[in-house]
Amino acid sequence: MSAALIVLAASVLDAWFGEPRRFHPLVGFGNAALAIEHRIYACSKKNGIHAVLLLVLLPVVLIEFIQLLINSIIIDIVVLYLAIGWNSLTMHARSVKNALLEENLFLASERLSLLVSRDTAGLNRTDITKGTIESVLENGNDAIFGAIFWFVVAGAAGVVAYRLINTLDAMWGYRNTRYHRFGWAAARLDDCLNYIPARLTALSYALMGNSSNAFACWFKQGSVWKSPNAGSVMAAGAGSLNISLGGPARYHGKLEHRAILGTERTPVITDIEAALHLIRRSLFFWLMIIYVGERCIEYSTSV
Repeated sequence: MSAALIVLAASVLDAWFGEPRRFHPLVGFGNAALAIEHRIYACSKKNGIHAVLLLVLLPVVLIEFIQLLINSIIIDIVVLYLAIGWNSLTMHARSVKNALLEENLFLASERLSLLVSRDTAGLNRTDITKGTIESVLENGNDAIFGAIFWFVVAGAAGVVAYRLINTLDAMWGYRNTRYHRFGWAAARLDDCLNYIPARLTALSYALMGNSSNAFACWFKQGSVWKSPNAGSVMAAGAGSLNISLGGPARYHGKLEHRAILGTERTPVITDIEAALHLIRRSLFFWLMIIYVGERCIEYSTSV
C-alpha cells in the first residue's frame, strides 16, 4: 500500500473518529513523562537528555519490533492515525469560535486555554480570536504535517519519535527556572525535527491562500519570532489569510512583547474557520504531492 493511501486512510479515520476518548497513547506517554520527571529531575536537570532518550527510544524500538513481528500496513495506518490531531484541533478551535459567537468571552477564554500555553483570563474578543488562529496554524504543523512528513520519510518509527519528542517539548520546552536546563534536549530535538516540516507547511499555507502576501510575510517576519520554525508557519499562514497575528501576550503572569506577523487587518471570528479551511486545503495538497511523488519514483525506476 502506498504512503499516500496510508496517509489518506489515517486522515479519514481521524476525521471520522477523532482521538480515542480513552487510553490515548500520547496521554499515557505524558503521564509516564511526568513520572520520569519527578523521579530523575534532581540528577539530570542539567539538560534532561537521559529522560528524553529513555522515553523516546523504548517506544521506537517497540514499534519496530511489532512491525517485524506482524508486518502489516494496519500498524502504519493506526500509528499515523493516533499521531494526527486534525479532528481534535478542529473541534477545539470551533468550540472557541462558538463561544465567541455566543458573546461568552469567559467560556471562550477557558476553551482557548486548552489550545495555548499563554494566560487566557481576561482576554478580549480580538485576542481570543488571534490566539485560536495562531494555535490552528502552528499545530497544523506539529499535529498534522510534521507527523505526515516523518511518516513518509521514516515510517511508523519516524512518526512515533517525532510525536513523542513534540510532546516532550510541549511539556518541558519552557525557558523558565524549572525547565530551562531540564527541557533543553527536548526543545532542541523538536527544533531539529521540525526544521523541514515547518517550512514545507509554510510553503503549503502560502500556495493554498493569498500567495503574494504569504511569501512576503514569511520571508520578512518568520525569522523574528522566538521560534524560527513556528515563526515561518504563522507568518506564512497570517499572510495567506491576510490578517495580523502576534503582538503582546502574557505567559505565566509575565507580559511578552511578541513580534507582529502578517498584514495590518485585525482578525475576526470568521477567520478561525478560514484558518481551518487553509489546513484542509493544505492537507489535500500534501496528499496530492505524496501520490504524484510516488508515481514519479515508480516511473523512474521502471524505465
